Amino acid sequence: MKKYEDSPKIALIIGVNGQDGLYLSQHLKDRGYRVVGTTRSTDRVSANVRQGIELVSLDIRNSNEIDRIVSKLRPIELYNLAARSSSKQLFDDPVATTEVNGVSVIRFLEAIRKFSPRTRFCQAASSEIFAGTTISPQDETTPFRPVNAYGAAKALAFNIVNAYRLQHGLFACSAILFNHESPNRSDDFVTRKITRAVARIKMGLESTLTVGSLESRRDWGFAGDYVVAMWLMLQQPVAEDFVIATGISHSVRTFCRVAFARAGLDYQDFLRVDPNWIARKEHVELRGNPTKAWERLKWRPAVDFVELVHRMVDSDIDLLKSQISRTMIMD
Repeated sequence: MKKYEDSPKIALIIGVNGQDGLYLSQHLKDRGYRVVGTTRSTDRVSANVRQGIELVSLDIRNSNEIDRIVSKLRPIELYNLAARSSSKQLFDDPVATTEVNGVSVIRFLEAIRKFSPRTRFCQAASSEIFAGTTISPQDETTPFRPVNAYGAAKALAFNIVNAYRLQHGLFACSAILFNHESPNRSDDFVTRKITRAVARIKMGLESTLTVGSLESRRDWGFAGDYVVAMWLMLQQPVAEDFVIATGISHSVRTFCRVAFARAGLDYQDFLRVDPNWIARKEHVELRGNPTKAWERLKWRPAVDFVELVHRMVDSDIDLLKSQISRTMIMD
């Protein structure tokens, strides 16, 4: 009989259908892992994610389902990427948000404790835990000050991960991920709204883009780089929490300028500002200090801000051209 230690490396990705799941699954496959990904419904998983991984439907609000999959797979690594995370969901249903983003993490840790204590666990935390802080930049020692249900639930998850690490000796850690984007980002987020609008304006399908504030600043990085940092966290001899960020912030205005310029357009000709769209009052700049990740993980982002924006714009223009071509063929 094959020993547990001799089994293929199994990585379990919870919430594999998002942009992080796509990049993480590819990164793990390239390193010889057997990758199993969960989602609420396998019918809604993109073709890119489906390639080379095993898909499982999982309700992360159900402890029995979680126990079953963890005890069956006993993965060497488990990454929890599942969350209610769009701007529309920050405070729309605080009970559901706390259940999915906070309480479900306890279920995974309990399953690991009971059935697979050698599993290494990485929780995707968020810079939203710092949203109300007066300190900038933020690092691993910055006190939490969430201002919405999403951030509060992420803070709960962070603290429970720390508690299980201390009380039960689990290899469990949290990656405090600052804003990270890609061509696979959902259009619920402002970055993808901008790049999709640039593509549609370029193709003559729209004439304006409305934003809430041009001066809001974020620390934007590339999602493909950030999943590498999460993987590196689970390769360390000791479990620790890390801020994953670029350390550089840019304004929405700058994002728009670079995005429109990529399409040969001047952003000032197409932008409309509607203050009613501002999601929240900004206390200080959310900008991460990734020094610990640079030093301990030997990690640095490979894609800079301008290249990230260019990739997103190019992808949305190509996608729109493909959609237009298919429509013309069908007609």
